[in-house]
Amino acid sequence: MPDPWRRGPLVDNLVIFPGSITDIAGLAVGHATESGRPTGCTVVLCAAGATCGVDVRGAAPGTRETDLLRPDNLVEQAHAVLLAGGSAFGLDAAAGVMRWLEERGHGFAVGPVVGAGETATPVRVPIVPAAVLFDLWVGDPRIRPGADSGHAACKAASFEPPAQGNVGAGAGATVGKLFGIDRAMKGGIGSASLRIGSVTVGALVAVNAIGDVVDPASGRILAGARTADGRAALDSVAAILRGDLPGRALAGMATTIGVIATDASLTKAQANKLATMAHDGLARCIRPVHTMTDGDTLFALATGGSGRPGEMTVLGVMAAEVTSRAVLNAVRAATGLHTPALPAARDLAPT
Repeated sequence: MPDPWRRGPLVDNLVIFPGSITDIAGLAVGHATESGRPTGCTVVLCAAGATCGVDVRGAAPGTRETDLLRPDNLVEQAHAVLLAGGSAFGLDAAAGVMRWLEERGHGFAVGPVVGAGETATPVRVPIVPAAVLFDLWVGDPRIRPGADSGHAACKAASFEPPAQGNVGAGAGATVGKLFGIDRAMKGGIGSASLRIGSVTVGALVAVNAIGDVVDPASGRILAGARTADGRAALDSVAAILRGDLPGRALAGMATTIGVIATDASLTKAQANKLATMAHDGLARCIRPVHTMTDGDTLFALATGGSGRPGEMTVLGVMAAEVTSRAVLNAVRAATGLHTPALPAARDLAPT
């Protein structure tokens, strides 16, 4: 089948940044990708527990357990974080993650349960915050991740660097939808990490933005809205500023979601702040970002494995940088789809 877009050569800035979120000792990542259409889910397992925070910046979020992560609420640690496609339906996949953790005795201890006897083993409730992205328009919307998908992602989890691009929560991810889905491009999921001294920060991001993905080093649009003929990048922000306004966007049709992790020791308040600072990385390379039709949500995990306290200014710089790198890796690793016609960054010649 001939490509509906102009195929161009790979260029130097499509090189994948090194590292991944699994460079944080104790974290494992697993993908489950549905076979019926491009969608799926991705789990970050921290079964022993990790301090968790969150920051929701988009106006159309689909989330689970985010209120629990406020610093003034009881539970300090999460046992996994789930990222899923399928819009709000995809939140069902968290039940499968909980089941997998419960089967292995992981979770927040409550009890002993009244009536079970004083020597009964306490019930353990796994804490699994989750966020979803909208990918229902790519293929049959009745196919979406459920509890079995979440369980399968846990079974597939590994401490090795995770696959990137069209897998898991990134399978149906798209970008550049501001001027219509017929002019969009393929997004994906990406990861990266940085180490300074004895402290490591990593990120895993599923990129499904309504805006364009831009390389901040060169200013070049890697993936985003295309011109009317579909052959080149439009530059959504420039188009808006010259008065070429998009039509009314479908509410909630986008959303970039991700997990930032460190082996520094953080309080829950600091973990929430780290999630906030990591959003700077989205702002560097997604334009526009945090819109009314995005539900942009970033979680932060702190394992404390380095034995070092967190210096928040340094960690914030690192978090923003690895978040940006993970976004770029996601679109660089993605491959295009033909039904519907969604080219990837590697498919368009540089402009």
